[in-house]
Amino acid sequence: MQRAGASGSFWRRLAGAAALGALALCGGCSTLAYYAQAVHGHLDLLARAKPLQDWLDAPTTPEPLRQRLRLAQQLQRFAVDELKLPPTRSYHRYAELPRPAAVWNVVAAPELSLTLRTWCFPLMGCVGYRGYFERAAADALAERLRGEGLEVLVYGVPAYSTLGWTEWLGGDPLLSTFIDWPEADLARLLFHELAHQMAYAADDTSFNDSYATAVERLGSRAWRAARPPQAAEQASEATDARRADWRALMQRQRERLQALYDEPIDDAAKRERKAALMQAWRAEYEAIKRQRWAGFVGYDAQVARANNASFGVQAAYDELVPAFERLFAREGGDWSRFHAEVRRLAALPRAERRAALLAPS
Repeated sequence: MQRAGASGSFWRRLAGAAALGALALCGGCSTLAYYAQAVHGHLDLLARAKPLQDWLDAPTTPEPLRQRLRLAQQLQRFAVDELKLPPTRSYHRYAELPRPAAVWNVVAAPELSLTLRTWCFPLMGCVGYRGYFERAAADALAERLRGEGLEVLVYGVPAYSTLGWTEWLGGDPLLSTFIDWPEADLARLLFHELAHQMAYAADDTSFNDSYATAVERLGSRAWRAARPPQAAEQASEATDARRADWRALMQRQRERLQALYDEPIDDAAKRERKAALMQAWRAEYEAIKRQRWAGFVGYDAQVARANNASFGVQAAYDELVPAFERLFAREGGDWSRFHAEVRRLAALPRAERRAALLAPS
């Protein structure tokens, strides 16, 4: 355990040096300052991570945490053996974070459009979000974007993938921000993040996240099917049904808003009709909550702050999932063939990729 502490001290020094070096390159220029906080934040996260075996062997590790870490090990083995996801170094370590989220993402869209603002980065390409390790920095960017007339959403992210680029540093660790999640949710998250290390298309957030979402849904079903029947299964099925209702509710509203924004009418008329659509949508949500969810309130906060940015980011995770599920079926439910085809598609130009993915079988 002391050896891990010494290593942590080294990484903190390296993170600090990287941050200062990046800032010095242009005297505090905003772009390099952003990269500096990203480097510092990620290296600090890695510095806190220790091998799972250290946590499992330590007498001070609470038994509930020890059980969750063992479950995570089982899930990773299942992901590699059954879902044919890559046997990376990720999730073989665990870190306790002094905050409720790993990072905070900022997404933004115009007042009368569902098209997300994008930011471009080396290696990753262009993405429809900007992430910060400190909530205050995310909120500051959000205020600047609102000042430009954009609709903005800031949300906490429990985990993120470095796409395999930090294998030499030990990969991505398990985090306290999600380790206590119910088994089904933990399975979905790990399968989703590992999928990002299997295939990635630069400049195509919807392709990447829809693929990972398809893997998490298909993979979690396979995980449940391989487990012995238990009482938690019914709760998981109820959760899946709620999620399906929520996705359908969001999609219907996206389609209504998009149809409105495409209409050849003036902006004032669009704003008036948009307000009416949002009021009707919130009423629709309340009806579903009463009739199908037994008063479940887990989506209340998202409904209260819903705007073009939230509808746009939801689309990134859901838009192409049915197409990926059809692709999985076309490949005979063979995970290796499925991943290979996704990697082939990811290498194509964006337009060609979309056409091939959405082509009728």
